[in-house]
Amino acid sequence: MALNIGANDVANNMGPAVGANALSMGGAIAIAVVFESAGALIVGGDVVSTIAKGIIAPESMGDAQTFMWAMMAALLSAALWVNLATWVGAPVSTTHSVVGGVMGAGIASAGLAAVSWGTMGKIAASWVISPVLGGLIAALFLAFIKTRIIYQDDKIAAARKWVPVLVGIMAGAFASYLALKGLKKIIKIDLPTALLIGVVIGGLIWLVTIPLIRKQSEGLENRNKSLKVLFGIPLVVSAALLSFAHGANDVANAVGPLAAIVQSLESGNFTDAISIPTWVMVIGAFGISFGLFLFGPKLIRMVGSKITKLNPMRAYCVALAAAITVIVASWLGLPVSSTHIAVGAVFGVGFFREWDAERRLKKARQSVPDRLVYGPEERRRRKLVRRSHFMTIIAAWIVTVPSAALLSGVIFVLITAFVG
Repeated sequence: MALNIGANDVANNMGPAVGANALSMGGAIAIAVVFESAGALIVGGDVVSTIAKGIIAPESMGDAQTFMWAMMAALLSAALWVNLATWVGAPVSTTHSVVGGVMGAGIASAGLAAVSWGTMGKIAASWVISPVLGGLIAALFLAFIKTRIIYQDDKIAAARKWVPVLVGIMAGAFASYLALKGLKKIIKIDLPTALLIGVVIGGLIWLVTIPLIRKQSEGLENRNKSLKVLFGIPLVVSAALLSFAHGANDVANAVGPLAAIVQSLESGNFTDAISIPTWVMVIGAFGISFGLFLFGPKLIRMVGSKITKLNPMRAYCVALAAAITVIVASWLGLPVSSTHIAVGAVFGVGFFREWDAERRLKKARQSVPDRLVYGPEERRRRKLVRRSHFMTIIAAWIVTVPSAALLSGVIFVLITAFVG
């Protein structure tokens, strides 16, 4: 399961940076391996508990052995479904797959009452909210960059002013998240304190970045191509941040059911809160990294260039929006799909570009009435987001949970039939 996550989901984090030519493939894989592992090991615990215990009520299972077989069926069905989907080229969510698997096994073992429908409702809502939120945040950042930097007469002066601010926002968000989640094993930090830490660190990074951007911008021509240079390093850093957040959130898909099985085997207790052994988290972190190393490059190229054309500014908006959304979701303990968030952010950028291009065309037409106007067919051809990809992805998202649940239920029935 961890191999599948590395092969499929990590492409969403590194695809924008590689598609915008800010990172080489080797550099992207190296950064992703380090930060995915760090995110999983440092802050990966909360969502693991939601996967293992939040979706089904363990006490409804009756005994520890039934619970363990249900978790095993969930893990197997999720891994098989993601493998099958990858083989046929369908972009599915590993989070959907494992949540559907846990739900299906719970229903097969103890009926519909075993499922915590309140938790499932929250998770389902987050699957709808997260891509929309990711798309909106990405579109807002791109609108900000276009109005404050790209459309300014002196683009370099505008970039010197605003690029450090954008880097500071990213650093502040990351610092708040790490204070809330990563340090809680050492010291308990409440939300206002964590936000204050984020503001302080974001401000410091903003101050440090000002002279760096000023120096980097010396001698650059006043055109859009020069802006791509200035956004290169922030894009790499934001991709690393997204990998860290993804490791924290998605390691649960692989090790949540495993952690539950290990606890049941060692103590016989399957109703208490999950305690996650370090070696279980290491398996998840290593599996994700190894899956990325083996199968990542092809999918990274697909995400980076197939949906809409990305440059460093657009890719930065995607990475930053996706990172902020994943961070909020992980902080709330919701196993949202990083696939949904990242793809939602890419679509947000693409649809904003379409809207902005249409708006600028209307404005130009008003000032020059005799300007060439494209016919409906040509305007359709010039769309900046590929509609076929949009419909395929939505269809794959809808079918995954019921398919994984059905597969899991069948596997659970077969396992219990064989082991008696």
